[in-house]
Amino acid sequence: MSQTEVSRMRPSLVPLATLIGRELRNEKVEKPFVKYGQAALAKKGEDYFLIKPDCQRIPGNQSTSFSVFAIFDGHNGISAAIFVKENLLGNVLSAIPLGISREEWLQALPRALVAGFVKTDIEFQQKGETSGTTVTFVVIDGWTITVASVGDSRCILDTQGGVVSLLTVDHRLEENAEERERVTASGGEVGRLNIFGGNEVGPLRCWPGGLCLSRSIGDTDVGEFIVPIPHVKQVKLSNAGGRLIIASDGIWDALSSDMAAKSCRGLPAELGAKLVVKEALRTRGLKDDTTCLVVDIVPCDRPVLPLTPRKKQNMLSSIFGKKSQNSMSKSTNKLSAIGVVEELFEEGSAMLAERLGKDFPLNTNSGLFRCAVCQVDQPLADGLSVNSGPFFSPASKAWEGSFLCANCRKKKDAMEGKRPSQPTVTS
Repeated sequence: MSQTEVSRMRPSLVPLATLIGRELRNEKVEKPFVKYGQAALAKKGEDYFLIKPDCQRIPGNQSTSFSVFAIFDGHNGISAAIFVKENLLGNVLSAIPLGISREEWLQALPRALVAGFVKTDIEFQQKGETSGTTVTFVVIDGWTITVASVGDSRCILDTQGGVVSLLTVDHRLEENAEERERVTASGGEVGRLNIFGGNEVGPLRCWPGGLCLSRSIGDTDVGEFIVPIPHVKQVKLSNAGGRLIIASDGIWDALSSDMAAKSCRGLPAELGAKLVVKEALRTRGLKDDTTCLVVDIVPCDRPVLPLTPRKKQNMLSSIFGKKSQNSMSKSTNKLSAIGVVEELFEEGSAMLAERLGKDFPLNTNSGLFRCAVCQVDQPLADGLSVNSGPFFSPASKAWEGSFLCANCRKKKDAMEGKRPSQPTVTS
Protein backbone atom coordinates (compact mmCIF):
# COMPACT_ATOMS: atom_id res chain seq x y z
CA MET A 1 0.00 0.00 0.00
CA SER A 2 1.38 3.45 -0.98
CA GLN A 3 2.07 6.24 1.49
CA THR A 4 -0.68 8.31 -0.16
CA GLU A 5 -3.24 5.59 0.47
CA VAL A 6 -2.15 5.25 4.07
CA SER A 7 -2.48 9.01 4.56
CA ARG A 8 -6.03 8.98 3.23
CA MET A 9 -7.08 6.12 5.47
CA ARG A 10 -5.33 7.40 8.59
CA PRO A 11 -5.02 11.20 8.15
CA SER A 12 -4.28 11.80 11.85
CA LEU A 13 -0.93 9.97 11.48
CA VAL A 14 0.56 12.30 8.86
CA PRO A 15 3.86 13.62 10.33
CA LEU A 16 3.73 17.23 11.48
CA ALA A 17 6.79 18.12 9.40
CA THR A 18 5.03 16.87 6.28
CA LEU A 19 1.96 18.97 6.99
CA ILE A 20 4.00 22.08 7.67
CA GLY A 21 5.98 21.60 4.46
CA ARG A 22 2.79 21.16 2.49
CA GLU A 23 1.32 24.34 3.93
CA LEU A 24 4.45 26.37 3.25
CA ARG A 25 4.40 25.26 -0.39
CA ASN A 26 0.73 26.20 -0.71
CA GLU A 27 1.05 29.61 0.96
CA LYS A 28 2.76 31.36 -1.94
CA VAL A 29 0.43 34.38 -1.83
CA GLU A 30 1.02 36.63 1.15
CA LYS A 31 -1.84 36.57 3.62
CA PRO A 32 -3.73 39.77 4.39
CA PHE A 33 -3.76 41.56 7.70
CA VAL A 34 -6.90 41.18 9.80
CA LYS A 35 -7.66 44.27 11.86
CA TYR A 36 -10.69 44.53 14.10
CA GLY A 37 -12.58 46.68 16.56
CA GLN A 38 -15.48 46.11 18.95
CA ALA A 39 -18.09 48.33 20.59
CA ALA A 40 -21.26 47.65 22.57
CA LEU A 41 -23.97 49.17 24.72
CA ALA A 42 -25.99 46.94 27.05
CA LYS A 43 -29.74 47.19 27.69
CA LYS A 44 -30.38 43.66 28.99
CA GLY A 45 -26.83 42.31 29.14
CA GLU A 46 -27.54 39.27 26.94
CA ASP A 47 -25.13 39.98 24.06
CA TYR A 48 -21.78 38.17 24.00
CA PHE A 49 -19.00 38.11 21.41
CA LEU A 50 -15.94 36.05 20.52
CA ILE A 51 -12.70 37.36 19.03
CA LYS A 52 -9.93 34.81 18.29
CA PRO A 53 -7.45 36.12 15.71
CA ASP A 54 -4.76 33.56 16.53
CA CYS A 55 -6.27 30.14 15.69
CA GLN A 56 -4.11 27.59 13.84
CA ARG A 57 -5.13 24.64 11.69
CA ILE A 58 -1.80 22.98 12.50
CA PRO A 59 -0.69 23.83 16.07
CA GLY A 60 2.63 25.62 16.10
CA ASN A 61 2.54 26.55 12.40
CA GLN A 62 1.88 30.27 11.94
CA SER A 63 1.30 29.82 8.21
CA THR A 64 -1.92 27.90 8.99
CA SER A 65 -3.44 30.69 11.08
CA PHE A 66 -7.08 31.75 10.77
CA SER A 67 -9.37 34.10 12.69
CA VAL A 68 -12.80 33.66 14.27
CA PHE A 69 -15.26 36.43 15.11
CA ALA A 70 -18.76 35.77 16.46
CA ILE A 71 -21.74 37.41 18.11
CA PHE A 72 -24.22 35.60 20.35
CA ASP A 73 -27.45 37.46 21.10
CA GLY A 74 -29.10 35.65 24.01
CA HIS A 75 -32.75 35.70 25.01
CA ASN A 76 -34.64 34.43 28.03
CA GLY A 77 -31.36 34.53 29.97
CA ILE A 78 -27.63 34.39 29.27
CA SER A 79 -26.85 30.68 29.75
CA ALA A 80 -27.16 29.67 26.09
CA ALA A 81 -25.06 32.58 24.80
CA ILE A 82 -22.27 31.83 27.27
CA PHE A 83 -22.34 28.09 26.60
CA VAL A 84 -22.22 28.54 22.83
CA LYS A 85 -19.40 31.07 23.09
CA GLU A 86 -17.34 28.56 25.08
CA ASN A 87 -18.09 25.39 23.09
CA LEU A 88 -19.08 26.10 19.47
CA LEU A 89 -15.60 26.62 17.99
CA GLY A 90 -14.29 23.38 19.49
CA ASN A 91 -17.29 21.44 18.19
CA VAL A 92 -16.82 22.85 14.68
CA LEU A 93 -13.11 22.03 14.57
CA SER A 94 -13.70 18.49 15.86
CA ALA A 95 -15.86 17.83 12.78
CA ILE A 96 -13.01 18.62 10.35
CA PRO A 97 -10.71 15.70 9.44
CA LEU A 98 -7.10 15.98 10.54
CA GLY A 99 -4.17 16.04 8.14
CA ILE A 100 -5.90 17.71 5.20
CA SER A 101 -4.65 20.61 3.10
CA ARG A 102 -5.86 24.18 3.43
CA GLU A 103 -8.04 23.86 0.34
CA GLU A 104 -9.63 20.68 1.67
CA TRP A 105 -10.05 22.35 5.08
CA LEU A 106 -11.97 25.24 3.55
CA GLN A 107 -14.15 22.83 1.57
CA ALA A 108 -14.91 20.83 4.73
CA LEU A 109 -15.71 23.91 6.82
CA PRO A 110 -19.37 24.49 5.73
CA ARG A 111 -20.35 20.94 6.67
CA ALA A 112 -18.36 21.12 9.91
CA LEU A 113 -20.20 24.31 10.85
CA VAL A 114 -23.54 22.53 10.48
CA ALA A 115 -22.36 19.60 12.60
CA GLY A 116 -20.87 21.95 15.20
CA PHE A 117 -24.03 24.03 15.55
CA VAL A 118 -26.24 20.94 15.95
CA LYS A 119 -23.86 19.27 18.41
CA THR A 120 -23.67 22.42 20.52
CA ASP A 121 -27.46 22.65 20.59
CA ILE A 122 -27.79 19.00 21.70
CA GLU A 123 -25.22 19.51 24.45
CA PHE A 124 -26.87 22.67 25.75
CA GLN A 125 -30.38 21.21 25.72
CA GLN A 126 -29.12 18.33 27.86
CA LYS A 127 -28.47 20.90 30.59
CA GLY A 128 -32.22 21.45 30.91
CA GLU A 129 -32.06 25.25 30.75
CA THR A 130 -34.54 27.25 28.70
CA SER A 131 -32.55 30.19 27.36
CA GLY A 132 -31.58 30.50 23.72
CA THR A 133 -29.26 32.49 21.51
CA THR A 134 -28.77 33.66 17.95
CA VAL A 135 -25.33 33.05 16.47
CA THR A 136 -23.37 34.76 13.74
CA PHE A 137 -20.05 32.94 13.39
CA VAL A 138 -17.33 34.14 10.99
CA VAL A 139 -14.14 32.28 10.00
CA ILE A 140 -11.47 34.19 8.06
CA ASP A 141 -8.66 32.20 6.43
CA GLY A 142 -6.56 34.33 4.13
CA TRP A 143 -8.90 36.01 1.66
CA THR A 144 -11.67 33.44 2.25
CA ILE A 145 -14.58 34.30 4.54
CA THR A 146 -17.05 31.69 5.81
CA VAL A 147 -20.14 32.83 7.72
CA ALA A 148 -22.65 30.60 9.54
CA SER A 149 -25.71 32.08 11.20
CA VAL A 150 -28.96 31.30 12.98
CA GLY A 151 -31.34 34.02 14.11
CA ASP A 152 -31.37 37.72 13.27
CA SER A 153 -27.87 38.96 13.95
CA ARG A 154 -26.20 39.91 10.70
CA CYS A 155 -22.88 40.06 8.87
CA ILE A 156 -22.37 42.42 5.93
CA LEU A 157 -19.46 42.83 3.54
CA ASP A 158 -18.38 46.26 2.32
CA THR A 159 -16.01 46.00 -0.62
CA GLN A 160 -13.66 48.49 -2.22
CA GLY A 161 -16.24 49.33 -4.85
CA GLY A 162 -18.62 50.61 -2.21
CA VAL A 163 -21.09 47.76 -2.73
CA VAL A 164 -22.59 46.31 0.45
CA SER A 165 -23.58 42.63 0.45
CA LEU A 166 -25.39 40.58 3.07
CA LEU A 167 -23.61 37.36 4.05
CA THR A 168 -26.36 36.08 6.35
CA VAL A 169 -30.10 35.37 6.18
CA ASP A 170 -32.52 36.69 8.80
CA HIS A 171 -34.49 33.90 10.46
CA ARG A 172 -37.33 36.07 11.69
CA LEU A 173 -40.75 34.55 11.15
CA GLU A 174 -42.19 37.97 10.32
CA GLU A 175 -39.89 38.37 7.34
CA ASN A 176 -39.10 34.84 6.13
CA ALA A 177 -41.99 33.08 4.40
CA GLU A 178 -39.97 29.91 3.70
CA GLU A 179 -39.20 29.51 7.39
CA ARG A 180 -42.86 30.04 8.32
CA GLU A 181 -43.83 27.23 5.96
CA ARG A 182 -41.12 24.96 7.37
CA VAL A 183 -42.18 25.55 10.98
CA THR A 184 -45.85 24.83 10.30
CA ALA A 185 -44.99 21.76 8.21
CA SER A 186 -42.91 20.44 11.15
CA GLY A 187 -45.79 20.77 13.61
CA GLY A 188 -45.48 24.30 14.96
CA GLU A 189 -48.01 27.11 14.80
CA VAL A 190 -47.27 30.66 13.67
CA GLY A 191 -49.32 33.63 14.85
CA ARG A 192 -49.36 36.88 16.77
CA LEU A 193 -50.20 37.48 20.38
CA ASN A 194 -53.93 37.68 21.07
CA ILE A 195 -55.19 40.36 23.43
CA PHE A 196 -58.60 41.04 24.90
CA GLY A 197 -61.22 41.35 22.20
CA GLY A 198 -59.47 39.00 19.78
CA ASN A 199 -57.06 41.59 18.38
CA GLU A 200 -53.61 40.41 17.32
CA VAL A 201 -50.53 42.43 18.16
CA GLY A 202 -46.79 42.24 17.75
CA PRO A 203 -44.58 40.25 15.36
CA LEU A 204 -45.27 36.73 14.19
CA ARG A 205 -44.23 34.09 16.71
CA CYS A 206 -44.08 30.32 16.78
CA TRP A 207 -46.09 28.35 19.31
CA PRO A 208 -45.45 26.78 21.73
CA GLY A 209 -42.89 29.14 23.15
CA GLY A 210 -43.73 32.44 21.47
CA LEU A 211 -40.30 32.86 19.84
CA CYS A 212 -40.01 35.34 16.95
CA LEU A 213 -37.16 33.36 15.37
CA SER A 214 -37.27 30.13 13.40
CA ARG A 215 -33.63 29.13 14.11
CA SER A 216 -31.53 29.40 17.24
CA ILE A 217 -29.42 27.36 19.64
CA GLY A 218 -31.08 26.36 22.91
CA ASP A 219 -34.73 27.24 23.60
CA THR A 220 -35.67 23.90 25.16
CA ASP A 221 -39.14 25.23 26.01
CA VAL A 222 -39.89 25.74 22.31
CA GLY A 223 -40.59 23.00 19.78
CA GLU A 224 -37.66 21.24 18.12
CA PHE A 225 -38.79 22.74 14.81
CA ILE A 226 -36.81 25.80 15.95
CA VAL A 227 -33.61 24.38 14.52
CA PRO A 228 -29.89 25.12 15.07
CA ILE A 229 -28.96 24.36 11.45
CA PRO A 230 -27.18 27.47 10.13
CA HIS A 231 -27.26 29.27 6.85
CA VAL A 232 -23.66 29.09 5.56
CA LYS A 233 -22.01 31.33 2.99
CA GLN A 234 -18.40 31.26 1.84
CA VAL A 235 -16.81 33.94 -0.34
CA LYS A 236 -13.31 34.83 -1.48
CA LEU A 237 -12.17 38.45 -1.65
CA SER A 238 -9.82 39.89 -4.20
CA ASN A 239 -6.50 41.24 -2.90
CA ALA A 240 -8.17 44.65 -2.63
CA GLY A 241 -9.68 43.43 0.63
CA GLY A 242 -12.95 44.32 2.33
CA ARG A 243 -14.67 45.18 5.60
CA LEU A 244 -17.05 43.01 7.61
CA ILE A 245 -19.59 44.46 10.02
CA ILE A 246 -20.95 41.78 12.37
CA ALA A 247 -23.66 42.98 14.74
CA SER A 248 -26.62 41.95 16.85
CA ASP A 249 -30.17 42.99 15.95
CA GLY A 250 -29.92 46.04 18.20
CA ILE A 251 -27.87 47.54 15.36
CA TRP A 252 -29.93 46.25 12.44
CA ASP A 253 -33.27 47.29 13.93
CA ALA A 254 -31.92 50.84 13.76
CA LEU A 255 -29.73 50.86 10.66
CA SER A 256 -29.86 49.40 7.18
CA SER A 257 -26.80 47.60 5.86
CA ASP A 258 -25.91 50.60 3.70
CA MET A 259 -26.28 53.03 6.61
CA ALA A 260 -24.03 50.93 8.85
CA ALA A 261 -21.34 50.63 6.17
CA LYS A 262 -21.46 54.30 5.24
CA SER A 263 -21.21 55.46 8.87
CA CYS A 264 -17.69 54.03 9.28
CA ARG A 265 -16.08 53.99 5.82
CA GLY A 266 -12.47 55.05 5.65
CA LEU A 267 -11.99 54.82 9.43
CA PRO A 268 -9.93 52.35 11.47
CA ALA A 269 -11.89 49.30 12.60
CA GLU A 270 -11.93 50.23 16.31
CA LEU A 271 -13.32 53.70 15.67
CA GLY A 272 -15.64 52.30 13.00
CA ALA A 273 -17.31 49.91 15.46
CA LYS A 274 -17.90 52.76 17.92
CA LEU A 275 -19.43 54.96 15.23
CA VAL A 276 -21.81 52.21 14.08
CA VAL A 277 -23.08 51.80 17.65
CA LYS A 278 -23.30 55.58 18.05
CA GLU A 279 -25.30 55.92 14.83
CA ALA A 280 -27.70 53.16 15.91
CA LEU A 281 -28.18 54.87 19.27
CA ARG A 282 -28.79 58.24 17.59
CA THR A 283 -31.33 56.71 15.19
CA ARG A 284 -33.37 54.56 17.58
CA GLY A 285 -32.15 55.00 21.12
CA LEU A 286 -31.03 52.19 23.39
CA LYS A 287 -33.96 49.79 22.88
CA ASP A 288 -31.91 46.59 22.94
CA ASP A 289 -28.37 45.33 23.46
CA THR A 290 -26.25 46.71 20.64
CA THR A 291 -23.00 44.91 19.83
CA CYS A 292 -20.82 45.50 16.78
CA LEU A 293 -17.59 43.99 15.47
CA VAL A 294 -15.82 45.64 12.54
CA VAL A 295 -13.22 43.47 10.82
CA ASP A 296 -10.94 44.70 8.04
CA ILE A 297 -9.21 42.24 5.72
CA VAL A 298 -6.48 44.31 4.11
CA PRO A 299 -3.30 43.79 2.08
CA CYS A 300 -0.12 43.75 4.13
CA ASP A 301 1.02 47.09 2.67
CA ARG A 302 -2.24 48.89 3.45
CA PRO A 303 -2.89 50.03 7.04
CA VAL A 304 -6.62 50.74 6.57
CA LEU A 305 -9.26 50.40 3.90
CA PRO A 306 -9.44 53.69 1.95
CA LEU A 307 -12.65 55.69 1.77
CA THR A 308 -14.26 54.91 -1.57
CA PRO A 309 -17.21 56.68 -3.17
CA ARG A 310 -20.48 54.83 -3.33
CA LYS A 311 -21.03 53.38 -6.78
CA LYS A 312 -24.25 52.36 -8.40
CA GLN A 313 -25.31 48.75 -7.93
CA ASN A 314 -23.30 46.57 -10.27
CA MET A 315 -23.11 42.91 -11.11
CA LEU A 316 -21.87 42.03 -7.64
CA SER A 317 -25.51 41.68 -6.59
CA SER A 318 -25.98 38.80 -9.01
CA ILE A 319 -23.37 36.70 -7.28
CA PHE A 320 -25.18 37.04 -3.96
CA GLY A 321 -28.62 36.23 -5.37
CA LYS A 322 -30.28 32.95 -6.28
CA LYS A 323 -29.25 32.16 -9.84
CA SER A 324 -29.10 29.10 -11.99
CA GLN A 325 -25.85 27.18 -12.03
CA ASN A 326 -24.98 28.38 -15.52
CA SER A 327 -25.68 32.04 -14.87
CA MET A 328 -23.86 31.84 -11.52
CA SER A 329 -20.80 30.42 -13.22
CA LYS A 330 -20.79 33.17 -15.84
CA SER A 331 -21.21 35.90 -13.24
CA THR A 332 -18.49 34.43 -11.05
CA ASN A 333 -16.00 34.28 -13.91
CA LYS A 334 -16.68 37.85 -14.93
CA LEU A 335 -16.46 39.15 -11.37
CA SER A 336 -13.25 37.25 -10.71
CA ALA A 337 -11.73 38.77 -13.81
CA ILE A 338 -12.23 42.31 -12.48
CA GLY A 339 -11.08 41.34 -8.98
CA VAL A 340 -14.17 41.94 -6.83
CA VAL A 341 -15.37 38.86 -4.96
CA GLU A 342 -16.11 35.23 -5.69
CA GLU A 343 -18.82 33.14 -4.12
CA LEU A 344 -17.57 29.65 -3.21
CA PHE A 345 -20.52 28.16 -1.32
CA GLU A 346 -24.01 28.97 -0.06
CA GLU A 347 -26.63 26.72 1.52
CA GLY A 348 -29.46 27.43 3.93
CA SER A 349 -31.54 24.26 3.98
CA ALA A 350 -32.90 23.24 7.39
CA MET A 351 -32.82 19.55 6.44
CA LEU A 352 -29.86 17.84 8.08
CA ALA A 353 -29.72 15.13 5.42
CA GLU A 354 -29.09 17.78 2.78
CA ARG A 355 -26.29 19.43 4.75
CA LEU A 356 -24.12 16.52 5.87
CA GLY A 357 -23.45 14.71 2.59
CA LYS A 358 -23.34 10.98 1.92
CA ASP A 359 -19.91 9.82 2.99
CA PHE A 360 -19.17 7.43 5.85
CA PRO A 361 -16.21 8.27 8.09
CA LEU A 362 -14.83 4.85 9.08
CA ASN A 363 -12.09 4.28 11.64
CA THR A 364 -9.98 1.70 9.81
CA ASN A 365 -8.34 0.54 13.04
CA SER A 366 -11.54 -0.31 14.92
CA GLY A 367 -14.06 -0.71 12.10
CA LEU A 368 -16.36 1.79 13.84
CA PHE A 369 -18.41 4.46 12.11
CA ARG A 370 -18.15 8.06 13.30
CA CYS A 371 -21.34 10.04 13.88
CA ALA A 372 -21.36 13.05 11.55
CA VAL A 373 -22.72 15.31 14.30
CA CYS A 374 -21.32 14.28 17.69
CA GLN A 375 -18.10 12.73 16.26
CA VAL A 376 -18.37 9.63 18.46
CA ASP A 377 -17.25 6.27 17.03
CA GLN A 378 -19.95 3.61 17.29
CA PRO A 379 -20.68 0.15 15.88
CA LEU A 380 -22.85 -0.04 12.82
CA ALA A 381 -25.78 -1.50 14.75
CA ASP A 382 -25.91 1.47 17.13
CA GLY A 383 -26.74 4.13 14.59
CA LEU A 384 -28.48 4.91 11.33
CA SER A 385 -27.72 6.98 8.29
CA VAL A 386 -29.65 10.22 7.93
CA ASN A 387 -31.58 8.82 4.96
CA SER A 388 -32.21 5.26 6.06
CA GLY A 389 -35.27 3.91 7.82
CA PRO A 390 -35.29 2.95 11.49
CA PHE A 391 -34.77 -0.72 10.74
CA PHE A 392 -31.53 -1.45 8.94
CA SER A 393 -31.21 -4.46 6.71
CA PRO A 394 -27.88 -5.11 4.95
CA ALA A 395 -29.72 -6.47 1.96
CA SER A 396 -31.83 -3.33 1.57
CA LYS A 397 -28.82 -1.13 0.79
CA ALA A 398 -30.59 1.74 2.56
CA TRP A 399 -27.36 3.40 3.68
CA GLU A 400 -27.50 6.76 1.92
CA GLY A 401 -26.27 9.72 3.87
CA SER A 402 -23.86 10.32 6.69
CA PHE A 403 -23.87 8.03 9.70
CA LEU A 404 -25.79 9.32 12.74
CA CYS A 405 -25.78 7.73 16.18
CA ALA A 406 -29.15 6.93 17.72
CA ASN A 407 -29.20 10.13 19.79
CA CYS A 408 -28.41 12.42 16.86
CA ARG A 409 -30.90 10.50 14.72
CA LYS A 410 -33.62 11.35 17.27
CA LYS A 411 -32.56 15.00 17.10
CA LYS A 412 -32.84 14.98 13.32
CA ASP A 413 -36.31 13.43 13.40
CA ALA A 414 -37.49 15.88 16.04
CA MET A 415 -36.32 18.86 13.99
CA GLU A 416 -38.35 17.55 11.05
CA GLY A 417 -41.46 17.14 13.19
CA LYS A 418 -41.33 13.33 13.28
CA ARG A 419 -42.16 11.32 16.35
CA PRO A 420 -39.21 9.08 17.34
CA SER A 421 -41.58 6.15 17.95
CA GLN A 422 -42.98 6.23 14.44
CA PRO A 423 -41.16 4.34 11.67
CA THR A 424 -40.09 6.88 9.07
CA VAL A 425 -38.19 6.78 5.83
CA THR A 426 -36.64 9.90 4.37
CA SER A 427 -36.17 9.83 0.64
